[in-house]
Amino acid sequence: MWSISVLADPNLSEQRVDLTRPISLVYIIDDIFDLHGTLDDLSVFTEAVNEWDFTAANQLPESMKISLKALFDTTESISTNIFEKHGWNPIESLQKSWKKLCNAFLVEAKWFAHGEFPKSEEYLRNGIVSSGVHVILVHMFFLLGQGVNKETVDFVDGFPPIITLTAMILRLWDDLGTAKDENQDGNDGSYLECYTREHSNMTVERAREHVSQLISDAWKKLNRECLSRPSPFSSIFTKACLNVARMIPLMYSYDDSPSQESLKELMRSLAAHLEGQQPH
Repeated sequence: MWSISVLADPNLSEQRVDLTRPISLVYIIDDIFDLHGTLDDLSVFTEAVNEWDFTAANQLPESMKISLKALFDTTESISTNIFEKHGWNPIESLQKSWKKLCNAFLVEAKWFAHGEFPKSEEYLRNGIVSSGVHVILVHMFFLLGQGVNKETVDFVDGFPPIITLTAMILRLWDDLGTAKDENQDGNDGSYLECYTREHSNMTVERAREHVSQLISDAWKKLNRECLSRPSPFSSIFTKACLNVARMIPLMYSYDDSPSQESLKELMRSLAAHLEGQQPH
């Protein structure tokens, strides 16, 4: 659903398929850090990613080894595809993005394993990285293959505003839903929880209004980034970033709201369409 909504052009089928792979891995690795790994295991996993060395993971549980190998193999495969199609090998940038993500996941795991609640600003800075948005948009940038040069690669590696703002919208919106959803597994905290602990006299409702205002402000800045000219990025990449932000309220609904029903209907429609495309 993410890939189809973000890259809607019918001619981008191959890019949608490739983009779905890192999206899936972000969710899988997020669950490893939130639900399945001990702090020692997570430290070893992160070190293996930082070294980009599978042999460093020998002591990990088998399930984590499988995930790590999938990460390495997928990154190598996508990099090869991009190099063959566009003549630029993005392996270093893709590896950097995964290293930043796993390090951010480990920071959160340490906070909450030790019962620590950071300041809300510190949580948000880390949470923008742990949202996984940067990983996905870096992959998408190279998969699209437009305007790729040393300057734009350095820019996209360094969390430009168009990526940071999109990630902030996802992190804050997800945290609003997480705070309401008592059935969600895992304990990775939320901006709302950190903010209310930091401001002890603040009601939950006022805190939620504050988060909503932060999302609104981020949207205004994102619109400004998308409309600014000249832009270092292609129009198709800029629109895709915007599409990520536009899909967030639909993808991160944690109750029986109309948006979740809409998502279910979209998935049923997609499944029916794909079934109709199968050869008989």
